[in-house]
Amino acid sequence: MVEIKTPEQIAKMREAGLVVAAIHAATRAAAVPGASTKDLDEVARKVLAEHGAKSNFLGYGGFPATICTSVNEVVVHGIPDEKTVLKDGDIISIDCGAIIDGWHGDAAYTAFVGSGHAPELLELSRVTEESMWAGIAAMKLGNRLVDVSKSIEGYVRRQPRPATGKYGIIEDYGGHGIGSEMHMDPHVLNYVTRKRGKGIKLVPGVCLAIEPMISLGTAQTEVLADDWTVITTDGTWSSHWEHSIAMTENGPLVLTAVDGGKAKLAEHGITAAPDPSPRS
Repeated sequence: MVEIKTPEQIAKMREAGLVVAAIHAATRAAAVPGASTKDLDEVARKVLAEHGAKSNFLGYGGFPATICTSVNEVVVHGIPDEKTVLKDGDIISIDCGAIIDGWHGDAAYTAFVGSGHAPELLELSRVTEESMWAGIAAMKLGNRLVDVSKSIEGYVRRQPRPATGKYGIIEDYGGHGIGSEMHMDPHVLNYVTRKRGKGIKLVPGVCLAIEPMISLGTAQTEVLADDWTVITTDGTWSSHWEHSIAMTENGPLVLTAVDGGKAKLAEHGITAAPDPSPRS
């Protein structure tokens, strides 16, 4: 069953989304050479406390931290620790969430540590982020879930191939519904498969977390012995971008973007829905 939210519930999710955006800003500033991933987790904890929000990552299935810190070949679910110290030239994907009055926000981004990154890494992150926005732009009333997946995959496939030969759209992980829980139906694929059909119809009150994960090589992953950390099977580096979005009567509202998605959606000829939050 897909949970349909009221405008009032979406407004609460927007509050949670703005906390997530604040965590992103603070951790991005702190992701510098010499910082440990544990340091970044402490930054996120402080932001949550300042906003009176709860973490929806800490304790989820036993996860021991408030954010996921995935460095280089780690695709997703990297656990912050003191031993993982960021170096000049690393890339890191930070995934985090927040709960306000029982309503959830969830988003991720990829950051560049220091300088001197290879052009293919810069392009990897750009392609991943823009494929996410292509999927968000497909959230139109009357469209179906498959239109989101098709838009993500289509954007990636249209890009020039990297020097490594191809982009791998990670198959084992994808987006999801979000609302009164962090992970809910429906599962959102970042590629199209006939086995899944067209999926649900996008109607007001549907809220999705859209999150492509793309590598510079394989689409295949494996989980390390900690039962959380996911890496590419060929060791190629990867990027992860995510936003939580609400479908409204007036179009999509990007709950975890500071501006509600106005600027990026405008690039696709779409007007973002009115923002219900006075904090934005």
